[in-house]
Amino acid sequence: MPTAKRALPATLVRRGGDRLLFDCGEGTQRQLLRSDVGLVELEQVFLTHFHADHYLGLPGMFKTFALRGREIPLTIYGPAGLQGLLATLARVFGRLTYPVTAVELEPGEGVERDGYRIEAVAVDHGVTALGYALVEESRPGRFDVEVATALGVPDGAERGDLQRGESITLADGRVVTPEDVLGPARKGRKVVIAGDTAPAASVVDAASGADLLVHEATFLSDELDRARETSHSTAGGAALVAQEAGVKLLALTHVSTRYFGHQVVEEATQLFPATVVPRDFDLVTIPFPERGAPELVRSGAREAHGSRTNSTRVEPTRPSVSSS
Repeated sequence: MPTAKRALPATLVRRGGDRLLFDCGEGTQRQLLRSDVGLVELEQVFLTHFHADHYLGLPGMFKTFALRGREIPLTIYGPAGLQGLLATLARVFGRLTYPVTAVELEPGEGVERDGYRIEAVAVDHGVTALGYALVEESRPGRFDVEVATALGVPDGAERGDLQRGESITLADGRVVTPEDVLGPARKGRKVVIAGDTAPAASVVDAASGADLLVHEATFLSDELDRARETSHSTAGGAALVAQEAGVKLLALTHVSTRYFGHQVVEEATQLFPATVVPRDFDLVTIPFPERGAPELVRSGAREAHGSRTNSTRVEPTRPSVSSS
């Protein structure tokens, strides 16, 4: 449930010009308006499951888009049952000015984007539910300027062709391949948003080597039995998932109102030191691996965006709420 300082589940991922919303709790559109993002014309929303705290912001947002005369199509992704949910919600939001498409996903299925894929992940929440893994394609290796010069590759378009993976023919008839001038392929980034779940081997597998794992921590160890009954995680359980997966940073969300953030951090960091508990409008920047580690920026979603480039930004429009 919301508090005076914490809103309901919704996490925004920014990658280049893409804006991807994961879950849409009540009040999400107002949180977006309060952020540096604004209520942009989102084109894709991903729901983890159908407990009310994760989707009740959709009808209001749909209606606001319609009142603005939106025409751009909107696609909602989620687990089985999504089409029925949207059909029911249509009685609330009524006729829209734009098409809304519901796409139901099974674990392992995904959505291909330009340069990355969003893949549905099996989780353990006692109901039909999904997590999501955003996985970038590998990038070409570093271009070796000295080697290219020694081979006689001129400055200009030819070097760009090689960097894009295309062979070129020099004026003297010699062929230069990308392998001649490029280093080993560089690993892309990975972000996993687990949604509501008990600790699960499927999440460990999906998050293996991830730059960031966003995992719930509804309870602390004093409520372990309750966590198991409701298929939620304790902070310690989430930390073990991060430890086994070997992630770079663990961000804990969906924290019960009975706890303070520092209590959650204290339990988790005993097992996994690289743990943060974001607050509303906090930001995690994820640079390319060769440029540094993921970083939590307090209130970073209220900064002028554009000050950071070549990074993926993960922004909870709320960091933690009670269990549903």
